[in-house]
Amino acid sequence: MTGFGKATEEIDNQIIKTEIKSLNSKQFDVSIKLPYKWRELELDVRNLLVENLIKGKIDCCVTIESNKTLAINKINEDLVKQTYSYLKTLANEVDANTDNLFEYVLSLPEIRNSESENELSESKKELFLSMIKNAISSFNNYRNTEGAILEKDFIERINTIENLLKKVPQYEEERCKKIKIKLTSKLKELSLDEINENRLEQEMIYYLEKLDITEEKVRLSQHLEYFKECMDKEINQGKKLGFIAQEIGREINTLGSKANHADIQTIVVKMKDELEKIKEQLANIL
Repeated sequence: MTGFGKATEEIDNQIIKTEIKSLNSKQFDVSIKLPYKWRELELDVRNLLVENLIKGKIDCCVTIESNKTLAINKINEDLVKQTYSYLKTLANEVDANTDNLFEYVLSLPEIRNSESENELSESKKELFLSMIKNAISSFNNYRNTEGAILEKDFIERINTIENLLKKVPQYEEERCKKIKIKLTSKLKELSLDEINENRLEQEMIYYLEKLDITEEKVRLSQHLEYFKECMDKEINQGKKLGFIAQEIGREINTLGSKANHADIQTIVVKMKDELEKIKEQLANIL
């Protein structure tokens, strides 16, 4: 199932953003991108994703945007002086231009991040992982919303198939009469001198039984009801719903092949159309 979640946190005067995205996939595949400073927490982040997310190709990306207003007070002044003095002396020796040297020194990452600032305390780690949990919660809320929309759509389409199925019996008596008339007409065309009426009746009963659609109607009705029951369960019903949809399709196809009636065939086509729309969305179900 597709999904999206995000969260933001401020740690060490830096704005940290987390985004979690997912695409449909039969397997559970996790990709994580963390800033260098936080890579030691990659295993913890992966464990949180595995424990709280189900199925899909998951991409978790964390980016950092420095809060410059606060970071300006964190400049390592001694390191600035030492670096600038060294580079200026070196530039003079090779007769290089030093007009923008000071700006260059200030742009160096190590100038704004002392060794102590790069160390991850337990409190910083907890805050970072809390942000990941918030992003996961946002992600799951997105999935739940999408799931509710799909559930409503599935119920409407299953109910449509059930209503179409209820229309079939009104055509069955006419269907049987037409089959009998057709068989009798074909026999008359043969111009047989003698016809064993008892044997003929037996053969017609056998033939009509082969075309009987009672079992297909019963099984189709049961599958439709079971589909709705499975949707009421909380998690991991996607694969089962896929199997049930296959069984629904088999019964609809058999119903169509046995029908021999234009109006019933029309109903079958409408059923297939609704079922195909359900199957298209089943890939989005966990």
